[in-house]
This record gives sequence, structure tokens and C-alpha cells, in this order.
Amino acid sequence: MSHRSEHDGAPPGSTPAPREGDPTITPELVEEHGLSPSEYDRILEILGREPTFTELGVFSAMWSEHCGYKNSKRLLRLLPTEAPWVIQGPGENAGVIDLGEGLALAFKIESHNHPSAVEPYQGAATGVGGILRDVFTMGARPIAILDSLRFGDLDSGRVRYLFDGVVRGIGDYGNCVGIPNIGGEVQFDRGYEGNPIINAMCIGLMKVDELIKGEAAGVGNTLMAVGARTGRDGIHGATFASEELSEDTEASRPQVQVGDPFTEKLLLEASLELIRSGHIVGIQDMGAAGLTSTASEMAGRSGTGVEIDTLAVPVREPGMTPYEILLSESQERMLVVAKVGHEADVRAILEKWELEAAAVGQVTDDGMFRVREGDRVVAEIPALPLPEGCPTYEREGVESEEVQALRKMDLSPYEEFEGSPADVFMRLLESPNIASKSWIYRQYDTTVRTSTALRPGGDAGVIRIRGTTKAVAATTDCNGRYVYLEPRTGAMIAVAEAARNLVCVGALPTAVTNNLNFGSPLKSHIYYQFREAVLGMAEACKLFETPVTGGNVSFFNETDGEAIYPTPVIGMVGILDDVEKLTRHAFQSVGDAIVLLGDNTNELGGSEYLYVIHDLVAGPPPAVDLLGERRLQHAVLAAIQKGLVKSAHDVSEGGLACALAECALGEGEAPLGVDVTLDDPLPTAALLFGEAQGRVLVSCAANRAEKMQRLARDHGVPSRLIGTVTEAASGFVMHTKSAGMKVDLNSMKALFFDTIPNIMDAGGRE
Repeated sequence: MSHRSEHDGAPPGSTPAPREGDPTITPELVEEHGLSPSEYDRILEILGREPTFTELGVFSAMWSEHCGYKNSKRLLRLLPTEAPWVIQGPGENAGVIDLGEGLALAFKIESHNHPSAVEPYQGAATGVGGILRDVFTMGARPIAILDSLRFGDLDSGRVRYLFDGVVRGIGDYGNCVGIPNIGGEVQFDRGYEGNPIINAMCIGLMKVDELIKGEAAGVGNTLMAVGARTGRDGIHGATFASEELSEDTEASRPQVQVGDPFTEKLLLEASLELIRSGHIVGIQDMGAAGLTSTASEMAGRSGTGVEIDTLAVPVREPGMTPYEILLSESQERMLVVAKVGHEADVRAILEKWELEAAAVGQVTDDGMFRVREGDRVVAEIPALPLPEGCPTYEREGVESEEVQALRKMDLSPYEEFEGSPADVFMRLLESPNIASKSWIYRQYDTTVRTSTALRPGGDAGVIRIRGTTKAVAATTDCNGRYVYLEPRTGAMIAVAEAARNLVCVGALPTAVTNNLNFGSPLKSHIYYQFREAVLGMAEACKLFETPVTGGNVSFFNETDGEAIYPTPVIGMVGILDDVEKLTRHAFQSVGDAIVLLGDNTNELGGSEYLYVIHDLVAGPPPAVDLLGERRLQHAVLAAIQKGLVKSAHDVSEGGLACALAECALGEGEAPLGVDVTLDDPLPTAALLFGEAQGRVLVSCAANRAEKMQRLARDHGVPSRLIGTVTEAASGFVMHTKSAGMKVDLNSMKALFFDTIPNIMDAGGRE
């Protein structure tokens, strides 16, 4: 086998023939394809000639930001990616970690931001479909979905339209395929007004020896397109995802793919059967850039070449050109590399599942990505430069002076407030960012396949692994306001909060997949945000021993020049060795002691309190002590293992008062009261609603509170007894040195559970 270097030209006499009707390559056409003059010069160098129109489209897609990672690849190399339990790190369809007992977990998170901004239902639905395929092409059966969502304020009619469409799209697709949605997060903030953020995560279970990769190995083996037929939907979707949105976004609607979850279910079963059959050597989803990226990436990984005949590709629309066939992002399609002589066996398996399998090409030994339209060669490119030769950039990053000023703002005028603490508390409880998200997850099937051990609504979702005592926990986390105000700290907090959420259910944080959602990296202040966030994430992941096994970068999340908050979402998985030790966030019994692990501090920056009460996003985000967070993780896990803890809950948005409310209300069926006294010499706002990091609320039997505190001290974690779980009739009571409040639990319950349904039913706030 051989392949050419990226500086070798095509072999003599093999220049593809021009195709009738193709436009002439001009500087304007190159620019329309998202390529810079220097990038076009590099294409000329690789080919040794002018590209055809089809070749220009291929390079445009593969060298887009979405596929080529041209502005992020250098920085992503700073992330830790290896550990003894990592079987497959970045570079494949999904990361894979060892669970022990011959089992492995495949998992990945991906974005579908731009499509969802244009067509929320199909954009979100096809995002779920794509992430499912990333997981089952590794040989893993998907066992759970999570999502991480961002929208503008719900006062906006457009935001409500986007929110409703996205949630229905996620729910309908996952429900139809039969995969439970076990958790996620959502934030509403004007920082996302122009661009919703739609990130979908999937986890799948497999046997270690059933791992398969997306490789085009074995010269002479047959390339087969399996699944749905190819249409014109999604053409240049990768390039579309690498551009800012504008008022002309409606014109992009044809680029949004249309999903069919019933075909996806058949494709899932057929793919897993194919993988176990021994008839194939590689399989990959036709995702971004469609057949082009799939074939070139598979060839690049194997050091081989591929030859494809577009006339052999099953299409659902007449007259499709090679350009369209190669770049279509129609859903529910896979490219399979079948062993020579096994093509009929592959077709038989696909026919069993009522799907098509068509031979469209073969693996070659010349290292070329060659495309024919019958006898005519329309593209011939060295394969390796397509996925690996994309130019990469390291840009100057300079922090915005506006953000610096916001971070340095004096917040002391906001440390006290007019009115009673109870009034402020109730206003926070009805913020959509604090209120129950049950309106969302009640539209999802959370228990299909009957392995869900912990449904949405708690700190993390948990899935049992049948036939073992183990379970897998997963969460998605990020606070974009924190990252906006101080990117490195904000990214560290995202990793730390994800880990806290996992340990609160009893799981050991094990590995990370990330989805880095940012504005245009061509702007120095956005590139600064990205660089600092990656550095913060790298530092936290190294310290927590949670390697990054893969993920996604989504740039250009801007509308008319206005960028979203930088939002590096952390998808983290953890392992429970004994599912019987699973811990919930809600208080369990009257009379239990409430113990606070960690310290209260005078920090209000980036808080929900400032946003809701003072319409302000300012100040430094809370400080984060990574070593202290690691000690806290160990303390919580040790307490759970020893059976000391009845409930555990991370303190985050809304601070201590809102965390206590979530513990008291649970899922609303049997709320319990609290009686808490806080004697910290802090301003009332910071004490009740500040979002200091490194805090967890645990409850335990009253006679075990002292033992709980002693265990915390042994781990170097501050702790104190702050109160007691009471009867619901006693209400929600908090005392501080300067103030106090008592709130009726029924009033809290109504606000907490009814806020989002009421807004959506009424079309907005009154």
C-alpha cells in the first residue's frame, strides 16, 4: 500500500474531466465556499492543477471549521486524553473507556446549533440521530441520551418557539428509537438570544472485543452505502455550521437535514448485527460533509485510498450531481467496508432490516480519493490531505475591555437588597434557570429499556448495567456567564461541577467528552475566550484524572456579529461499582441532619441572583480551588460508600437557599421542610444566594452527623451541621445573623414546578 504526501500532485494524465454545467472556478466562487486565498493556493499545491467544481466542494467541506478544526486543533492538543482505562481517545466516532468485566462504554457529545436555529424541531432531532450513530458505529448499543441546551429569555416569542421545537425534536426522535433520556441541563439568558445551543450526548454499552473503527482497510474491499437513500437535504451543512448566522438565515432552511427515527432504529440494529457478523472491517456514519468526510477519513486512518462511483449511490431525487451526492448530509446513512466476497451477506443483513445496501466503490492502494460518475473521473485528490491537511491557525487572543470592566465592577451595592429575603428567594425560585425542568423531561421517555436507575431531575442520570452490580452515571454542565466573565475559571468550574454532580449520586468521575460552543475565532476576544477555556479545562481534567476522549467544537455561534456566551459544555461519565449505593438529591426523612460540606463565601459574580434581581451579568465568577474540589469528591464518595449519607446535592445556581429548596421539594410528590441556621458573617445576598464553589449539601441520620463531619475533616473538607429536615407543615425556614425567612412549602412547590409550564402555556410572562 502507498499514498502520496500532501505535496504530491495527481498522477500524470489523470486530471478529472470537466463536467457540463459546472461553473468556472473564480476567486468569488472560492470565497463562497469558505476558503481563503492562501487555502486555495494550498489546494493548487496538493493537486498540481486547478480543482474541478466537485473537488472545490470536497475541499470546502473538509477544510471547513466544522470538519477541519482549523482554529482549534492546536489548542485541543493541550487536553489530557490518556489513562489506563481509555480504550479509544479522540480521532474516532466516539471515545471508549473500560468498565471492567469485559465491558466498555462508548460516549460522545455533538452540537446541532446552526440547524436548530433555522428549524428547531428537525435540527434537534437530527442532532440526536447523529450522536446515536457516532456511538453505535463503534460497536456499542446506545443506552442513554443527555442534552445541554441554551436559549434566550423565555419572554421572547421566538425563544419559546425555538425551545418548544427543540424539546419536541429531541423527545420524538429519542422516543421513537427507544433510547431513554436520563438528564441534561438548560439555561435561559439573553446571551443566547440570537443563537440557541443544542448539544446532544449519547452513551453506549459494548463488549471490549466488539470494538470496531471507521477504517477503510484491505485493498480491494468493497465500499457499501447502507441505510437511507441520499437526497439534497443538508448539502454543505458543514460549511453552513462554519459561518455566522444573519437575518438571511431563513435562506439556509434547505440545508437542514430531515430525520427519520424509525429508519434510524432499523439502521442501529442492522449496524450492530453487521459489526458482530465478521463480514465488515469498518463502518462510519455519513455525518458532516456526508460521503466525502466518511470515505476520506476512513482511508486516511488506514493509509489506503478509495474509489467511488456516484452513479452507484442510491438517491431519492433524480438528476443529482456528484457534487450534491458527495456533500449531502441526508440522515440515517452509513458507509461500510465489506470484505471481498461478503457483499451478499451484507445485503442480506440489511434486507432483513428492510434497508438498502449498495456497492458504491472499493478500497485502493494508491492513497487517492477518487470519484467517478460512471466512466468519467470528477474528483481525484490525495486522500490524506482532506482530513489531515487542513491548515491550522493559532491566532492572537486579546480579552475584551468590556468584559474586563464588567469583571472589575464593584458588587458591594448589591450585597444587600430591598424587601425581605423571602421575596427575593421566591423570585429566584420562579426563574426558569432555577425552576423545575420537568416540563422538558416529561416529554422524553426516561425509562424505556427499564435500566434507568435515576431519572432526570437530580444531579446526574444513572443507568444500570444488567448482569453486574455496576451502573454508569452521566451529566452535562457549564455556566456560560462564568466563562464569559473569566474563561479559564469558568471552564474549571464546568469540570468541577460535573464531577460534583457525579459524586453526589455515588459515581467516581472517570472521563469527559466536551462540546465547545463559541463565537467567531477570527475575532481576537473570542479566540482569547477559547484559548483560556481550553487551558482551564485541561488543568481541571488533569487534576481530576478525567481524560477527554473526544468531543466537538462549534464556532461561529453569532447572529449579525453578536456572539453567544462562550459555552464549553462538559459531558462527564462516572462509574458506580454498586448501584445499591446510588444516592438521590432529595431529603429522605424527617429529623435527619443537614450538613454543609465546603465554605460559604462573599461571592456574587455571575450569579442568578444578580441576573434576576438586578438584571446584571458582572463581577468575577466564584473562585475555584481544584485541590479542594478533589478532596470534596473523595469525601462525598467515602461517606456514600460507608452508608452515612441519605441524600447529597451540589450547590450551584441560586446558591445555598435554592439548593436547599431543591432538596426539600424533590420531585414534588412528598416535599419536606427544613429548619436551617447560618451564622456566617456575610452579606445576606451572598450567604443565601451566592454561588461559591466546592459545596455539597448532605443529609444523614441525626445520630450520624458527628461521624459525617469527622469523615469530612479527615479528608480536609470544611463541614458543619446547619439544620434539620422537618415536616412539610413546618415550612421552609432559614435564619441568618441579620435576617430570616419562613416560606410555605406549597407556595414554593407551585412556583418551582409550574413556572415553565405556565410560561409555555400562556405564551410568555404576564
